[in-house]
Amino acid sequence: MSQSNSVPVNEAARNSNTGPAKNIVETTIATGNFSTFAAGIKSAGLTDALSAKGPFTVFAPTDEAFAKLPPGAWDGLLKDSAKLKAVLNYHVVPGHFVARELKAGEVMTLQGSTLTAALAFGDVSINGARITRRDVIATNGIIHAIDTVILPKNWQLSRLAA
Repeated sequence: MSQSNSVPVNEAARNSNTGPAKNIVETTIATGNFSTFAAGIKSAGLTDALSAKGPFTVFAPTDEAFAKLPPGAWDGLLKDSAKLKAVLNYHVVPGHFVARELKAGEVMTLQGSTLTAALAFGDVSINGARITRRDVIATNGIIHAIDTVILPKNWQLSRLAA
């Protein structure tokens, strides 16, 4: 190989983009196990908001978490965009918090009420939902996968689905 066609190793490293290339919405779609959450974002009209600059920390329920909802609860939410938007915004916190920065206590969500983080033996839970995958980085924030759909205090799925 001639020298004119080669690139020094440190030059190649400097030119490579190793940071995230997708925003929160694009990342939930690309990751594969947030399909229901991504569909909910679109249905609730939150695509522009969660594609904005941020930063956001999203506690995104996995598809398996949505499958644990009572029969008809998800379909009921899809029929009421205001309730759906409130539930999804409850999973989003302003700011960028990697898992090691999460502290026990309450934090305000975009929905307007607080959620509670708890730490025990290296595990982090949010309102009792366990974080199953940490620190999925996006251009405008970070996503933590959780194993349960969380709701603000005193909200019940039976009323949401009605």
